[in-house]
Amino acid sequence: MIDELHVRNVALIREAGIAPAEGLTVITGETGSGKTALLEGLKLLVGERGQATAVRDGAEALRVEGRIFAEGGGEGDAAGCPEEGHVVVRTLTARGRGRVTIDGAMATVAELAHGIGRTVDLCGQHEHQRLLSPAGQLAFLDGWAAREVGPALDAWRGALAERASAGRALREARELSHAADERLDDAAFTLRRIDEVDPKPGELDALREALFAAEHADELLRAVEGAREAIAGDEGASDLVAQAADALRSLRTSDQTLASAVDELEEAAISLEDVAQTLRRYAEGVELDPERLEEMRERHAALQGLVRSYGPSLDDVLAKREEAARLLEAARDGAGAERRARERVSAAEAELAKAADALDAAREEAGERLCALVTSQLGRLGMAGAETLFSARRLPRESWGPGGPSSTELLYRSAGALSPRPLARVASGGEISRVMLAMKVVQGASDEAETLVFDEVDAGVGGQAARQLAEVIVDLAKTRQVICVTHLPQVAVAAERHYVVSKEAGSVDGIPETRVAEVEGEARVAEIARMLAGTETEASRTHARELLGL
Repeated sequence: MIDELHVRNVALIREAGIAPAEGLTVITGETGSGKTALLEGLKLLVGERGQATAVRDGAEALRVEGRIFAEGGGEGDAAGCPEEGHVVVRTLTARGRGRVTIDGAMATVAELAHGIGRTVDLCGQHEHQRLLSPAGQLAFLDGWAAREVGPALDAWRGALAERASAGRALREARELSHAADERLDDAAFTLRRIDEVDPKPGELDALREALFAAEHADELLRAVEGAREAIAGDEGASDLVAQAADALRSLRTSDQTLASAVDELEEAAISLEDVAQTLRRYAEGVELDPERLEEMRERHAALQGLVRSYGPSLDDVLAKREEAARLLEAARDGAGAERRARERVSAAEAELAKAADALDAAREEAGERLCALVTSQLGRLGMAGAETLFSARRLPRESWGPGGPSSTELLYRSAGALSPRPLARVASGGEISRVMLAMKVVQGASDEAETLVFDEVDAGVGGQAARQLAEVIVDLAKTRQVICVTHLPQVAVAAERHYVVSKEAGSVDGIPETRVAEVEGEARVAEIARMLAGTETEASRTHARELLGL
C-alpha cells in the first residue's frame, strides 16, 4: 500500500505530493492538466523504466520518493515490511543517470520492480495492450488458476525437457555409431597411448613437487642441516636462549618486567626446539636415490607428452580418454545404443503427449470458468449481453514450446447473436477498459498486488454504465488500495480521498506548472460540479451535493 508519494521536477510538476487513502483515492482534473505527470512519478516509484525527457525543463534532475507498506513485496522484501514502511527514493538526471535507494540502501531498478514494485499494479494503456495479446491473456489465466494449471504446466515443461534430452541422446548415438573409420582409428590410437601411461587425476602436480625436491636434494639437505645446526647445535640459538632465560630466572620474582622476559624466552626456546624437530624430520625424508630420480623424470616426461598432445592440463587428457573410449564403445555397440536412444525418445514423446492433453484440459476448464466470471462482471458494468469466451487450438508438433502445446486466446462478443472474435479486433477502448476491470475483479486474491492504479479506466463510459462502474471500483477498494484517475463524477464522489490536478502559469521561469491539491468540502463540491457540467453552475453544484450526500 502506498502511504505517501512526493514528486519533484517531473514533466510540468515542480513539486507535488499525495497521501492515498487505504481504500479509494481519485485524481481528477481538466484534460491536459498534468495527471499523466503524477502517474509518471508513481511509475518511477514502483520500478518502471524512466526517461530523461521526464525531467522538468530547466531542472537538473527529477526526484520521486514515497513510503510503501509492502507485506507481499516478494524477492526484494524478504525480510518483511518495517513498521514504518519501506522508503523508496528515485532520482533521474536530465542526462539519463538514475539512482534508487530502498530504506537508505542503494538498489537497482530491477530490484525495486521485482520486490516492492510487485505490490502495485498499474492498470493503464500498457496493461490494456498486454491483455490484448494472447501471451498476456495466457499469463493472466495461468496466474489466476495457478493451483489447477500450475502442476500441469510444471509436468509439461518437465516432459518437454526430457524429450529434448532424449532427442540429443539419439542424435549423439547416431553420430557415434556412424563415425568414420578415420575417427575410430584416431580414437583407438588416443586411448592406447593414454592408457600406456595410465595417468591419475592430480598426479602431474604432485610429481612436479616431488621432482623438485629430488633434483635439489643435496642443496636442500645442506640448507636444512645448516639451519638445524644453527638452532640445536653446540652454542646454537636454542642453547643461547636457554642461557638467557637461566640468567634472568632468579630475578623473576622481584621484577615483573624480567618475569615477562623469562616467560617469552622460555616460549622461544620451545618454538626453536619445534623448528629443529621439523627440520630433522624433513632431512630424514629427503631421498638421495639416483635411480628413483631417473624414474620420476621419465614419468614426468611421459605425462608432459600427453599434456602437449591432449592438454593443456592433465584433466583435459583424462577427458580426451573418456571421449575416445565412449566413441569406441558406441561403435562396438552402435545398433544397441541407437535402439535404446530411440526407445527413450518414444517413451518421452508419449509422456509429452499425455502432459499436453493434461495441460490443455486444465487450461480449458480454468479458461471457461474465468470467462464466465468475467462475463458476469461485464453485466455489472453495463455491458449486458457481452461475453468473453475461451479458445484453444492445438499447434503443430514442431511448434510446441515451454508455453504449451496449444494457442489460447480470449474471444469477445458484445451481443449473443454476434460471432466471437479476438478481443483486440472487436472491442472499443471503453469496452477494453471495462473488460480489464472485470478481469481485475475476478483475479481477486490470486493477484499479489496490494494497490491497483487505474488510469482512465472509465474511458468512453457514461450514464448508467458509469454508476455501475463506480460500484465495481468501490467493491475493489474494500479489499485493497485503489488509486483511480477518472473523468466520471460517479467514481469521484465514492472516493475516501480526492485530489485535483491543475495547470497554472509558471511563477518563476515562465514554464507552466502542474499543481496537485486535495479537495474537501466546498472545494470538492466545485470539482464534482465541473465534472458534471463542464463548468460550475448553481444547478451542477446542487447535483454535486446530492451525489456527495451533503
